Amino acid sequence: MPALLRLLNALALLTWPFLVWLAVTHPQWRGVIVVLALVFGWRIWNLRHAQGAMGRVMLLLALVGTLLCLASVLLRSQHLLLWYPVVVNVLMLLMFGGSLWSPMPLIERLARLREPELPPRAVQYTRRVTQVWCIFFIGNGSVALFTCLLNDVTLWTLWNGCISYLLMGTLMGGEWLLRQRLRNKT
Repeated sequence: MPALLRLLNALALLTWPFLVWLAVTHPQWRGVIVVLALVFGWRIWNLRHAQGAMGRVMLLLALVGTLLCLASVLLRSQHLLLWYPVVVNVLMLLMFGGSLWSPMPLIERLARLREPELPPRAVQYTRRVTQVWCIFFIGNGSVALFTCLLNDVTLWTLWNGCISYLLMGTLMGGEWLLRQRLRNKT
């Protein structure tokens, strides 16, 4: 059962923009907001003992998601749900950006899980990648905010449900290819 719940949780998070679009544009689908609140509530339960910055951010995101869902139901204002991607980008920027002020940025910590002894060149590279992700979160969050302020659900869904994911995947894939190329040069 937990594997099924994890799968449903992942699907709900990936399809969030489309589920929100359904709830906002089709009144008969507003019940999906309650289901989303339950999914976020389940995440809170599973993350209640989360450790580390990433665990705390994931817990906070689940809490924000739950609150936005419940507020949307209670206030009958489904447009509150549009703000979730903005919050995600702000929290991710804070986590990645905040790590730049520590001796070991977030990407370096992740890299050291696979390769504990990183050469100085790789340490410098991981710092740069962390900075690139910060720029991504600023840009992505700004566009997400703009789509909220425009209150155009179709544009919001296009950006937050498609373009944003494509850009994120492109950044991840491009960084992976660059890393492989740099690794092969050494």
